[in-house]
Amino acid sequence: MGNILRQGEGGDKPCFLVEWRVGKEPILGHASPFMSVVLPVYLDCNATTPIEPEVGAIIRRFFEEEYGNEGSRTHTYGARAKEAVQKAREQIARLVDAQPEEVVFTSGATESNNLAILGLAQWGRRHGKTHIISSHIEHKAVLEPVDVLAKDGFEVDLVAPGKSGRVDAAKIISLIRPTTLLVSLMHANNETGVIQPIGEVAEGLAHHPAWFHVDAAQTFGKLIEPLRNHRIDLISASGHKIYGPKGVGVLVVRHRGKQKVPLLPLVFGGGQEQGLRPGTLPVPLVAGLGLAAEMGEREHGPRAKKCVEFREKFLAAIAPLKPKIHGEEGQILPHTVNLSFPGISAEEAMVKLRDLVAVSNGSACTSASYQPSHVLKAMGLEKDEIVGALRFSWSHLTPDPDWAAVVEKLRK
Repeated sequence: MGNILRQGEGGDKPCFLVEWRVGKEPILGHASPFMSVVLPVYLDCNATTPIEPEVGAIIRRFFEEEYGNEGSRTHTYGARAKEAVQKAREQIARLVDAQPEEVVFTSGATESNNLAILGLAQWGRRHGKTHIISSHIEHKAVLEPVDVLAKDGFEVDLVAPGKSGRVDAAKIISLIRPTTLLVSLMHANNETGVIQPIGEVAEGLAHHPAWFHVDAAQTFGKLIEPLRNHRIDLISASGHKIYGPKGVGVLVVRHRGKQKVPLLPLVFGGGQEQGLRPGTLPVPLVAGLGLAAEMGEREHGPRAKKCVEFREKFLAAIAPLKPKIHGEEGQILPHTVNLSFPGISAEEAMVKLRDLVAVSNGSACTSASYQPSHVLKAMGLEKDEIVGALRFSWSHLTPDPDWAAVVEKLRK
């Protein structure tokens, strides 16, 4: 429980220091009148992750102390901000074996995806490259820009996954034409955690000039080596998926020798980010993203180990309930499980569990107006499995819930 620790001083109203807890773990102390809060254990890390304390500290420093504009070249504040941005470029580039000048800062993976897809459209039309290949299980931030181009005359092939949740790389390669402009495939699905065969697709594109875009929102800083493949031209990522801040992301735009990806900006004015994404850079967020990327590279092994241990305990605890896991075991991120329990709807389960664990029934980006998951439908799941699907996602920072209480709530 949140415990009242001491009475504050000053003012007409009593004010108490309150301790916020997740389960048994204290997470925050702050002054507030008559407040006592117990939070459920957070199991929705595919929607957004908690922030690493070191990352939070550097963000606060650049908000509160070194708050210069990195475009200001006449004083120390601007110089320090510029140094921070350059360091972040280097940290991110090192993570995916790119060059710092290939790092373009954005507001998040959604903007990066839009820039990667829509930014190629004019070049594609001019060169007769008007064919796009993607999959039915992509995030809406890919599917909707692709649909915009389809309505504007581009031909689009969307590949369906198998029951495993995995797209067949050979099917993608078989669809390539001389007019193919772009292949866009996510690295791991945000709902199921199923890892997609981006390495096989990259190999199949070795002798074709089509641009290859990977939405790596769920894997950036977590699965390291696959994203270092230099046949991947464009990589999208978000800060808030890798224990960094919301509101900042990156599009890595790799050069092919001296050839640059022929992107055009979607927004104009200012010329920042090589003219691809104008606007004042949010230096605190950029610095936080850079450090989060560095920590991802440095600590991905121990983090993954903790996530695997959590997964094993979780699956062992719920085994008596005979869950149906959606996706092929062995091809799923260690911190994600999408499942359904026989005879239990997702809405019912979330209501029963809300005091113990915070989980979701799909993508956070579409949860406000819930529709049956387009990902699970594309996988060919039965209607009751789709209606009952729950996504549990955690991190190396996640404390253990009371598993016995979780199982008992569901059993009832």
